[in-house]
Amino acid sequence: MITQPDLPQPADPDEEPQVFAVSHNGEGTTLTRRDFLVAAGAVTAAGVLVGCNPAPIATPTSTHTSTPSATATPAQTSTPMPVPTATLTSEQQRVIESCQTIKAHTKYVRALTISPDSKIMASGSGDTFIKLWLLPEGTLIRTLKGHTKNISCLAITADGRLLASGCHDSTIKLWPLPSGAHFKTFEGHTSAVNALVLSPDGKLLASGADDETIRLWSLAEGTLLKTLTGHSAGVSCLALSPDGKLLVSGSLDAAIKLWSLPDGTLVKTLVKDCAGVSSLVLSPDGRILASVCDGESIKLWSLPDGVLLKTLTGHTNFVSCLALSPDGEMLVSGSYDSTIKLWSLPDGALLKTLEGSDHVLALVISPDGKLLVSSDGQGSIRSWSLLDGMLLGCAMDLAANTGKVQGSSYDIKDASGRITTYTLPCGSPIPANAICTCNCVGLSGKSGSSGGTGHYWYPN
Repeated sequence: MITQPDLPQPADPDEEPQVFAVSHNGEGTTLTRRDFLVAAGAVTAAGVLVGCNPAPIATPTSTHTSTPSATATPAQTSTPMPVPTATLTSEQQRVIESCQTIKAHTKYVRALTISPDSKIMASGSGDTFIKLWLLPEGTLIRTLKGHTKNISCLAITADGRLLASGCHDSTIKLWPLPSGAHFKTFEGHTSAVNALVLSPDGKLLASGADDETIRLWSLAEGTLLKTLTGHSAGVSCLALSPDGKLLVSGSLDAAIKLWSLPDGTLVKTLVKDCAGVSSLVLSPDGRILASVCDGESIKLWSLPDGVLLKTLTGHTNFVSCLALSPDGEMLVSGSYDSTIKLWSLPDGALLKTLEGSDHVLALVISPDGKLLVSSDGQGSIRSWSLLDGMLLGCAMDLAANTGKVQGSSYDIKDASGRITTYTLPCGSPIPANAICTCNCVGLSGKSGSSGGTGHYWYPN
């Protein structure tokens, strides 16, 4: 586990935002100075996906009269070929540089998941909070509190109605979506919960923990159905076949175990010169298993026979996480070497290397196949285009970015006709007809402007 420096705790996420009416007249937008300043104070609780440095509480900076403008040869080792680096535009470079300092959480983010409709993302952090973000905008809509230690894993049911969270406090919690009200707590593990998977029919929850067990739970009743034993060290990761009949577990004991469901019978154990298994993903057809089992390399296995097909190398430090595209044709890996690598399947060819992150701790691909989202050891969450690997922006909770803000300018004409320039946080809603000189970039990569584009929402 990465040891993180202590950072300031976020502001109370339960505080309701204030809403301010903006009236219009023929000469422009009418908004009093007092209302604008109060509104600016309110938006410091807002979270947005940006490609810019956030801004401070609004202060008028000037008053003026002018307007500013699967078939592989067994046991092969893949040798990565040089991957050409695309020439970045100035806009793309600005997004990359800006995201270096933007935080979504105050501590490392180890867990990410996206709802089946690709509209809600959940993130879990060492700050003990779970945050819900609206996609594709990246707007923070709610912060969930209830766990007492770092959040290690998250999963959303196939119908998108429930979020499950696993924590180092040894508990599992259920949260209805999108309300996020705490619904149920599962207790039974005796140490940190590291992994969660949900059956396609939403009836079964499987959890793996440092107590060396896998537990099967009834999701509806919250009751423990069965405890699976056999690993001799903590269970670090789980994967489930698309039909929900095969559960795969990885452990620090270097073993990968295959279990039949719902009975929990051990089917096979795979061990192949591993120092410990840290991540697992299964292809959508259930025929290829990708695992990280010796630190810096990735192994591809055929299922159900468990034959080692290929070893992918290229990372220069611990590989912490894996993700698969919905069509099963691309594998994505994240590493402590601060890179993300995209590999084609089943041949294992290296397609692209994405740079610009801290230690990468978690990855998730949206079910619609458009977005790749990564998180790191500094509390940052970045969104990438899966198609071309371009960085689109970074999720930001202003409460996690104290003291790191700079201004975006908004010109407002008051009732007397005077034009005043205010500085507001990046991502603030722009009043209709206001003139914006804005250095903020949303998820789409477009600067905010009046008329609806680039707007962000307050947390609900």
